[in-house]
Amino acid sequence: MLVSIDKAPVPAFGESPKGQRPEWLRAPAPVGSGYRELKELITGLSLHTVCESAACPNVGDCWNRRTATFMILGNVCTRRCGFCAVQKGAPLEVDMDEPRRVAEAVAAMGLRYAVVTSVNRDDRRDGGALLFAMTIRAIRDHIPGCQVEVLVPDFQGKRESMELVMNARPDVLNHNTETVPRLYRQVRLGAQFDRSLDMLAYAKHLRPDVPAKSGVMLGLGETTDEVLEVMRALRGARVDILTLGQYLRPTPKHLPVIRYVPPAEFAELRRLGYEMGFSHVEAGPLVRSSYHADEAVNG
Repeated sequence: MLVSIDKAPVPAFGESPKGQRPEWLRAPAPVGSGYRELKELITGLSLHTVCESAACPNVGDCWNRRTATFMILGNVCTRRCGFCAVQKGAPLEVDMDEPRRVAEAVAAMGLRYAVVTSVNRDDRRDGGALLFAMTIRAIRDHIPGCQVEVLVPDFQGKRESMELVMNARPDVLNHNTETVPRLYRQVRLGAQFDRSLDMLAYAKHLRPDVPAKSGVMLGLGETTDEVLEVMRALRGARVDILTLGQYLRPTPKHLPVIRYVPPAEFAELRRLGYEMGFSHVEAGPLVRSSYHADEAVNG
């Protein structure tokens, strides 16, 4: 059975659990020839990846496997979420040549599955949806047959922005709810759980054949019942693929880790997710939204 999580509210700042990080949360160091080659390629093309900008613990593993999640629309976010390591502040000017360079990088890496995400761009009328569509089409033009997964923001609930993205026909539409509704004010400042659900459901309405995907972080103070309610709500929005991972505090300025969730609990959540009808559930301490993304679709 799942162990219930304490229902104490999450503080704005504080200390993570005392002692060393558990053994199951230790990821390989970012070293190796594949890692170095990819870093040089991305730097040479003036591109950004969420792997580096968000301090993902799997960057060494993924880059040595020659997989990366490209981050378009700059590397400065217009929101100040309490969990995220991406730089916040005045947004950069939109680079309309960025889709071409992303496609060039995908071709140079020989990818058959590409993942593209972005910072939040609340300064843009379309939230950056046009550049997502342009990037999908640029990758397809450069590498016919390459599958493209997009991890999009909520576009402030603008359905016309989701239409722009879905009309470009991504192979997977991903939008993360990140946490449970009760914690949104601390964790996802500027976002709304119901709005995120609506955008996922609308994406499925537009393209029922395109898998919808979402992810949730654990360890921020949520209860097991709240996690299960979010999972049920995502299935109600016809989400197909679910990722569940452990929140890790990027810096002392970010939200604290309230609890380290053991692997056995992730395994039980995976089992329950399949019972609910998800086509694929990736659950584990080091799981991130785009980790082994191709396996969720093609495995």
